[in-house]
Amino acid sequence: MSNEKIRVRIAPSPSGNLHVGTARTALFNYLFAKKMGGEYVLRIEDTDLDRSSEAFKQNIFDSLKALGLNWDEGPDVGGEYGPYKQSERFDIYPKFAQMLIDKGYAYECFCSNEDLDKEHEIAEANKVPYKYSRKCLNLTEEERAKLKAQGIKPSIRFKVDYKELVFNDLVKGELKFDTSLIGDFAIMKSNGTPTYNFAVVIDDMLMKISHVIRGEDHISNTPKQILIYEALGAKVPEFGHLGMILAPDRSKLSKRHGATAVSDFIKQGYLTEALLNFVALLGWAPSDAQEIKNVDEIAADFRIHEVSSSNSIFEYEKLNWMNGQYIKKMDISKLTDLALPFLSKYDTSKYSREKLEKIIEVTREPITLLADLENDTQYFFENPIYDEVKEILEGEVARAVLPKFLEELKTWDFDNHEEIHDKLGDIRTFFKENNGYKPKETMWAIRSALTGRTRGADMVATIQILGKDEIIKRLENLI
Repeated sequence: MSNEKIRVRIAPSPSGNLHVGTARTALFNYLFAKKMGGEYVLRIEDTDLDRSSEAFKQNIFDSLKALGLNWDEGPDVGGEYGPYKQSERFDIYPKFAQMLIDKGYAYECFCSNEDLDKEHEIAEANKVPYKYSRKCLNLTEEERAKLKAQGIKPSIRFKVDYKELVFNDLVKGELKFDTSLIGDFAIMKSNGTPTYNFAVVIDDMLMKISHVIRGEDHISNTPKQILIYEALGAKVPEFGHLGMILAPDRSKLSKRHGATAVSDFIKQGYLTEALLNFVALLGWAPSDAQEIKNVDEIAADFRIHEVSSSNSIFEYEKLNWMNGQYIKKMDISKLTDLALPFLSKYDTSKYSREKLEKIIEVTREPITLLADLENDTQYFFENPIYDEVKEILEGEVARAVLPKFLEELKTWDFDNHEEIHDKLGDIRTFFKENNGYKPKETMWAIRSALTGRTRGADMVATIQILGKDEIIKRLENLI
């Protein structure tokens, strides 16, 4: 690579919430910039004013920031090469379109939509790929003036030279295109707005973008963009096209498979660190085969040329597993902060911060999503729901164990973890020796009475968190 400054960009369209596929593209650009000591730019491509919205733009900002993919330049932080919203750059594009006309690389096209539809129909009838007929290429100045006098506003088309175009893709390797198959394409619409392929080249050129890393759905755009760069005498950036992200059934990833927007994953209780870690592994593998890594570790190890050119499968099960791993390892104070919004249906003020952290600590082991905590902590905040354990509580063991348990615990020191542990052991031993009950049967009866479950948080911790008064009340109501 040359000594020029590495500059990459992520350029989402605010026509929807930030998709996890766009987040993966943003992440790979971010990792490449950090690995190479480069700069990472956010540009909002909002030329489609009908589909763009401020709410979607804010979602893009919020989602990227939540993932920690903070940009060096962008609409909100500014930079040397702004503005960073295409809708604020509309005065720029006509100048370059005119420059291409003056150099003989572009021309005005007066064809109506009806004219173009007829051309499409003829190509379809002849079973050949459609290519513009160049009907307007050789219009005289007088003919163009006459059409304009009739009130017809022209679009501007790029005149494609027919050749074999070859470039080396950072991910796919050498790619070749026969430009004779492309046809002269529009770069400015008749309403004066630029087409995608033209605007993106002008913006990347003026923003000195050195590497364009994006999804492989853009490969068909690349030859057109390279032709524009060459016509303008501009340096062509290096391109890298990432394989697509597919659903487990190998179809296009959509909402029917589960969450697809970053904000939806967060609402469901995925940790952004886990989501980012998982997305990094879609098409890339760490050199030491250790999958759990933070973003700095991933950036230090990232190698763009080792990104797979194949499509990647979005395995929700693996993401859930990884999210569970992050939940288990996260600092308990930070995890509690993230968990509390998922407990909003409960009155969490009944517990001190210390006890809230303890609740999260003792219930986090089996969960994969923070949203699971609403169910798994229910019995700490409300009376237990006994539907699942009705048979146990009406059985012989519970009828014998619970009155004895109630009598015993009134003398316990609830601040002494070891004492509670030992006393529970004494109760199990007592009923094993005197009634022949298995220790787990005794504990099922106690746990069922206190929580409405047969499994859950550590029993000693549960007893300490609930406290003597609450436990006595629950047992007396049952007995």
